[in-house]
Amino acid sequence: MSRQFTIGDFHTILSEGEVWKIGGFPMPDGSFWEFREPNATIIVRNGILYARAQLSRSNNYVQFLDNAKHMYYSAKDVEVPEDGEISFELQIRARTTNTEPNDLYDGFVSLNLLDFTTGAALDFFAGNDKYASVYAVLPFPGVQVPETDKTRFFCIFKEETNFQPREFNTYKITYHRGKDEVIFYVNGEEVRRETQVPIKFNRFTVALGMMTEKDLTPQGSVSLHGQTIIAEWSPVTVTVTE
Repeated sequence: MSRQFTIGDFHTILSEGEVWKIGGFPMPDGSFWEFREPNATIIVRNGILYARAQLSRSNNYVQFLDNAKHMYYSAKDVEVPEDGEISFELQIRARTTNTEPNDLYDGFVSLNLLDFTTGAALDFFAGNDKYASVYAVLPFPGVQVPETDKTRFFCIFKEETNFQPREFNTYKITYHRGKDEVIFYVNGEEVRRETQVPIKFNRFTVALGMMTEKDLTPQGSVSLHGQTIIAEWSPVTVTVTE
């Protein structure tokens, strides 16, 4: 038995907490780090969410806080079926200026499926000239990652160029909890399969982001040099098969 629903309603984007909210993490001092570019321009038209910003946010100490510049979280998590399959599908268009050619991680548009009960992240990163699928279990701030006799923390990127640069492409991520398997698709074609996933994922926050992915240095962040990202996302179609 399967059911399908859509997470979209981008016309509510300013009513934060209704369908979407600005992402971020609580800090040890009690403050909250928001993934919000203060000068981002947001347009909702024909059901598509458009965001444009010259990147300005950075963090010198926490990698994930430096990576995500402007990001929306779904207001409600999506529960993973105990033994079945769940898939998330949408269209993304990414266009950037002042990013380094052939360096995806200098500025990109993302779909992130984040399980804050386990630290799991299943992502697509789309840039001007390539994209990456991402399979990770990460030490998110405040998240207790389950113990395992295998590698506990990891983030494995796989870069590809078999898509339409600077145009809309269809991205889909499928997770089967019973089989411990993740499959990534682009424009209907399987581009990656991960088996023997070491932990069980429970629920996903759907995130739409504008990001960089530049390792922190001893001097701090090196992620900003005047890049501008233009991001467009369609609503996300979720299919659950029990």
